[in-house]
Amino acid sequence: MNESKKISKKERILDTAEELFAQHGFDGVTIRQIAGQAEVDVALASYHFGKKRDLFDAVFLRRAEILNEERLEALLRCQATSGSAGPTVEQIIEAFLRPLEMEQESGDPGWKNYLALVAYINNSPVWGKELMSKHFDPLVARFIEALKKALPNANDEQIYWCYNYLSGALTLTFAQTGRIDKLSKGLCHSIDFKTAYDHMIPFVTAGFHRVCGQAEE
Repeated sequence: MNESKKISKKERILDTAEELFAQHGFDGVTIRQIAGQAEVDVALASYHFGKKRDLFDAVFLRRAEILNEERLEALLRCQATSGSAGPTVEQIIEAFLRPLEMEQESGDPGWKNYLALVAYINNSPVWGKELMSKHFDPLVARFIEALKKALPNANDEQIYWCYNYLSGALTLTFAQTGRIDKLSKGLCHSIDFKTAYDHMIPFVTAGFHRVCGQAEE
């Protein structure tokens, strides 16, 4: 029973830290604030996670592992069912993006907070290279290799630039700033994830084909 309570409190610390880091960034939050909102002692938060930087890393890693597993499974699935020609660019992009849509549609507020945190980190010159590279680059490399096979006439520079644009569009979708709601006068909604991804997949696919000088399938 005691162990169960410890696990519960540890998860509560992670959930609270995730929410506060997403709202205020790394520098805008203290361990004391996290502990207070999680209703635990500061000493317990420090016991489980050490310094604030260690807690920040633990928050980022927790759901990164889930996303990496889901996206790798989607990529392997499309590769296994696409025959000797291999998956198309659109199939690869869909495998990369659909798992994210599913998490955003899950209704779990933790995913909203986490993906907002990813948007913050991905746009940060301080954290972007370090944390995104550490936790996501090995998976992204698998997708890049698949894209190289699907676009044999492209050079590596073109593919990496296209991925950079994909990452930017994805970051804005994660952030859910509501700007598109205001800009479109309510015609579009930043929480309409199905439409967002239904449009993003062919949009990004067309961009890859145009930049890489290859006709679409």
